[in-house]
Amino acid sequence: MEIRDRVAVITGAGGGIGQAVAAELSSRGVKAMALVDMSAQVEEVAAKTNRAAGRPVAYAFMGDATNEDFRRHVYDEMAEKFGPPVICIPAAGITRDSTAVKIDKESGKAIVYPLDRFRLVVEVNLIAPVYWAMEMVARIAEDRTKRRMGRWDPRENVQGTVIFIGSVSSRGNKGQIAYSATKRGLEGAASTLMSEAIYYGVRCAVIHPGYTNTPMVQALGQEYIEKRILPATQLRRLIQPEEIADAICFLISNSAVSGELWADAGWHPST
Repeated sequence: MEIRDRVAVITGAGGGIGQAVAAELSSRGVKAMALVDMSAQVEEVAAKTNRAAGRPVAYAFMGDATNEDFRRHVYDEMAEKFGPPVICIPAAGITRDSTAVKIDKESGKAIVYPLDRFRLVVEVNLIAPVYWAMEMVARIAEDRTKRRMGRWDPRENVQGTVIFIGSVSSRGNKGQIAYSATKRGLEGAASTLMSEAIYYGVRCAVIHPGYTNTPMVQALGQEYIEKRILPATQLRRLIQPEEIADAICFLISNSAVSGELWADAGWHPST
């Protein structure tokens, strides 16, 4: 699938991998991008991207990615101004890490991971990305129906591409009961959506980044990174967001790769 002159939507674009993807898509000639984030930082990212591109290409939308009305507003505005989005990278995500069950040393009572926290992580990391993807598929399906086009034919160009952001934590990772569950859930969602959406010419894939030099990872602290992450990483360094962005563009461009891509820098944690 060609990136040049296409319209894209990126959530979590205020920093980290989302920001890096915006820069990479811009350098590859994307027509326009919706940069979505809850933080006002997304405005700065859009401005920086446009300065680097020397043209208006990035458009900031500040809001809650889990909000249905906001999601539809983003797609409506982009479609009205630039044509329907055909690339979706729902990169917004959170961590709320804690042991699944631990004993309070004073009372001797077990403390179970809070249900409301689990639900929040599922809402942001799993439900929202899937619905941003399905919103794009729905609009492509409606457009094809309007033009009286039935089942997609391989002789056509690919009509759309979704790249979900998984994680090496989908294999399971101590202290990440909710986060790991959502990232593994994206695998099933992508596989199912691909089997259905290819009817309209939309493909799906998942990239599983290893520990990447983002604010989310840096929040773990340098000591934790040096003692717990780097020794288990064969490259002995954090991955750069730009490396993940490059891999995402590979997934978009190469239609044969519609499964999962592991960009983990050789991370193999000890049990």
